[in-house]
Order: sequence, then structure tokens, then C-alpha cells
Amino acid sequence: MAKRSLVCILAAALALGGCMVAPKSQDAQKQKDAAIVFPQPPDEPRFFYERTFRNSADVKLDTDKDVLRRALTGEEKTGEGISKPYGVAVHQGRVFVGDTVGREVLVFDVPEQRFFRIGKDDIGALAMPMGMDLDKQGNLYVVDATLKQVMVYDRNGKFLRSIGVAAQFNRPSGLAVDAGGTRVYVVDTGGVKSEEHRVRVFDAQSGAHLFDIGKRGIEPGEFNLPRDITVAPDGSLYVVDGGNFRVQKFSADGKFISAFGKVGRSGGQFARPKEIAVDKDGNVYVVDAAFGNFQIFNPDGKLLLAVGGRSTSDEPAKYMLPSGIAVDEDGRVYMADQFFRKVDVYRPAALAEGAGFLGKKAAIRK
Repeated sequence: MAKRSLVCILAAALALGGCMVAPKSQDAQKQKDAAIVFPQPPDEPRFFYERTFRNSADVKLDTDKDVLRRALTGEEKTGEGISKPYGVAVHQGRVFVGDTVGREVLVFDVPEQRFFRIGKDDIGALAMPMGMDLDKQGNLYVVDATLKQVMVYDRNGKFLRSIGVAAQFNRPSGLAVDAGGTRVYVVDTGGVKSEEHRVRVFDAQSGAHLFDIGKRGIEPGEFNLPRDITVAPDGSLYVVDGGNFRVQKFSADGKFISAFGKVGRSGGQFARPKEIAVDKDGNVYVVDAAFGNFQIFNPDGKLLLAVGGRSTSDEPAKYMLPSGIAVDEDGRVYMADQFFRKVDVYRPAALAEGAGFLGKKAAIRK
């Protein structure tokens, strides 16, 4: 009888905890977050703030034991957190976040409700992961600023190979790979006393160095402290030319095409541009650490929208030191902030709530 009574008490506590506390808190947060939209009304919404990744608890499925324990003790849901995120990449609902302090890549798999780490094993160990990208198969390419190499893993984190050697780089920071996994583009940022401000191009399979794009300078096709690179759907390249406060566009073979942006504090200008991404329509997304936002441009460099803002308070869509950015297959945008140790996610207005790979019923599509 005593045992049965205890079970009843535990069940009642769980029911009360679930019905009276959690839904009220979740509903209040949902209502608050739902108001975060860009641009602001009365303009038609184009992006909604959707969610934030901070730790493993954001994706891992609770067991009945976990739920019961928190209902009885009142403890909050916790998990393994991000120490200092930099780069971010996404493949079919699997979010890869480079952690420069943890010396690893943290993986948040939403469809599989799974969390794991890449780059901790002796073979394929990372020291300072910076820029990263994925090919269409989901293979992960990470440029390591300390090792001065590109490390390649399969979608599940198995180390495949490395590309390049330390002698070939001065200060590697950004990286992009074409969809077919044939070429890897590595941004060598250089430094004040270095003339090696360039993009180095490698065969993604053999690791052979193919050619370089650019040199130090201010003329079209030249760089001053380049930061990152991305490959557009048509194969063209966009490079963040940080010290020249612009984005330059090149052909896949490194021929200069055009440029946009200049130093300033107004929309369409740059103060501290960092990482860059592109969506399936060829629109370009550029993070600016000084503005605390990302700006969206069309393929010709016309400003379309700015999302986010700088703040000393850790809130959705607010940033102190934003860095990495990625756009997934569904058009969702992911932006990492080093100071607040998070990755915020934005859903395009054209995508229904709960749809796509981050939706509740998302499945891996081949």
C-alpha cells in the first residue's frame, strides 16, 4: 500500500508540474519570441526568429526519468554547452558549430534528437576550428588556424583526410567547398607584415594545390585582411575583404567580376565584416561584428534587409560578437555569437512554422 501511495504521489507531482508550470512558461516565451520579426511591422515579414542552440539539451530527447526528476526537484533542463562558437554549417537539420575554446565541432542533430562531438579523437583532432563548410553529401570541411590545415570528416564525424600543410598558410580563417566536393577554397587572412592576403584553392580529394586568388592591395581582385568565402549556386565566389570593407565576387576560376560595400555605419556599408553565406537564390548574407547583425544582399550587391542588432543583453536576435553564418536547404539562417555563446536560427516567412528539416516531423531526405 505504501509503495502504491508513493507512485501515486510521484505521478500527481509530474502531472501538476507538466500542466501547471511548464506550458505556461513555454507559452509565454513562445508569444514573446513570435514578435521578433524582420523587417518590423507594418512592412511585410521576411524572417522570424525561431530558436536558439546553446547546449545539448536543445536537441536531446528527455527520458521519462529526466522529466520526473525535474518535476520533483524543480531543477532546470541543462546540457553540454558551447564555450566559444565561431563557424557554423548545416546539413539536413544537423547543425555543426565550431568551438574554438573546446577545440572541437559540436553537432546538434534536430531530426535525430542527437548531440555529439567531432575532432576530439587522436586521429583528426582539432586545435582551433575556424571556418567550415559542407559538400552536398554532408562531408564536413574545417580549417584549423593552429594546425594550418583543412580537416575533412564524414557526416557522422569520422576523420577522412587533411588538406594542405602548415607551410602553405600564413593565417587561415575562412573556408568554402563547392557542392560536388571537388574544390576547397581557403582564405589566408595574412597580417600587417605579410603580403599573403589571398584565397588558396585545393583539389578537395587529392589535396593538391591548384592556384591562388588575389594578393595584398586595394585594387579590384586584391585583398586586405580577407576573412571568409562562400560558393554561390552558380559556382561564383564571394569573398569578405575585411580590411577593404567590401565583398568581392569572382568566377570559380578566380576571375574578378564585381564588388560591393564600403566602410561606414549605414545600411549596405561595413564596419567589421566577418563571415558570409549564400542562399539557393544567390542572395548573400554578411555578418558584421560592429553592427551586431547580418545584412542580406542580392547577387548584384543591392541591400535587401538587415537582421539583428547589437546589445549587451543576451536576448534573441541580439549580439555582442557575432561570427559564423550559414543558410540551410530550407532557407533558415543560423548565426553564431561568440560572446553570448549561442547560435540563433531565423525562419524565412515563406516557410511554414514547423516545416523543413527543423520541423517536428522532419526526416532525412536523400
